[in-house]
Amino acid sequence: MNRQSSGADPSALMRRALKLAHRGAASSHPNPRVGCVIVRDGTIVGEGWHRRAGEPHAEALALAAAGARARGATAYVNLEPCAHAGRTPPCADALIAAGVARVIAAIEDPDPRVAGRGGRRLRDAGIQVQFGLLAEEAAALNRGFITRHRYGRPWVTLKLAVSLDGRTAMASGESRWVSGAAARAEVHRLRAEAGALLTSAATVAADDPQLTARIAGRAATRQPDRIVLDTEARLTPQARVFAAGARRRLLVAQDRLTAAAQRFAGSGVELTGVPRAGVGGLDLGHALQWLGQQGVNEVLSECGPRLAGALLAQGCVDEVLLYLAPKLFGADARPLVYLPGFAGLEQAPRLRWLESRRIGEDLRLRLQPEQPH
Repeated sequence: MNRQSSGADPSALMRRALKLAHRGAASSHPNPRVGCVIVRDGTIVGEGWHRRAGEPHAEALALAAAGARARGATAYVNLEPCAHAGRTPPCADALIAAGVARVIAAIEDPDPRVAGRGGRRLRDAGIQVQFGLLAEEAAALNRGFITRHRYGRPWVTLKLAVSLDGRTAMASGESRWVSGAAARAEVHRLRAEAGALLTSAATVAADDPQLTARIAGRAATRQPDRIVLDTEARLTPQARVFAAGARRRLLVAQDRLTAAAQRFAGSGVELTGVPRAGVGGLDLGHALQWLGQQGVNEVLSECGPRLAGALLAQGCVDEVLLYLAPKLFGADARPLVYLPGFAGLEQAPRLRWLESRRIGEDLRLRLQPEQPH
């Protein structure tokens, strides 16, 4: 491989590493998304990106492509090279053995097994190390991985599709389709990139969704975990969300775990008991901490108004993606979220605008709670 490197502009080279890293967005889970570019004398001599857990890391692939040309070169990588041996050897050691002269990493790795150790190991070997180039973009790409290691839980995106009058389904319960084809295609891409999809027993009972990533023209490299919250353990294994093809998890109230285990015996669905919280609900913070322990980086929640309201009320939402459709459903239709009443306007939850964008016939609004947890 020999490619001119845009005048050896460091920002352009790091953007190339980030672009490579994004190729693993739907396949590298639960590992981070990492890309690496190796440059010598103004020319890219090696590139690589991490595809799947257990397969070679981005640095190893880039070094293999560069061969002897890696000696004296500069490696651009969007995440600090690892310093621990897992299913693959430490990338820091591989860079040292290859004779790389400098490593420019966007951000440090939050994994406590690394957390600066990779950089120190490289420096101890006489390699120049720099952090901070395009750090914001790099953190956004691996926001779920960072959130899990910093706070012990996944990054949670609440996806909602709503009519202009704030409704998510007709009075009859009909909700297919609120948003248009372009928005639905985007959601399937987001599903493919998520570690897990989260919904409620009410949504399963009403809509019987598959919760799969279906992308035109290609098969998803992996299907995200499907997680259903069923407080009273009322669902059966016959629901389509529990079909084989992905890891399936059912979270019920702890006092209903035995009943659920009897009903789902032999189904392949994993059961977990969660403490109750509030009136008829589950402790969602506890559930998310458990998912973090299972290695889930990002959760995309597609659910009805009760679970959406509970996620917001319990401070479990990092980002809201709201697809606003140019339709009117009427006063008796299903509302966007169910939240408890508030005594005054000052108590109402506030969100801040991050972005608005036209997606086909719909408007996508990206928002964030003012105090994300």
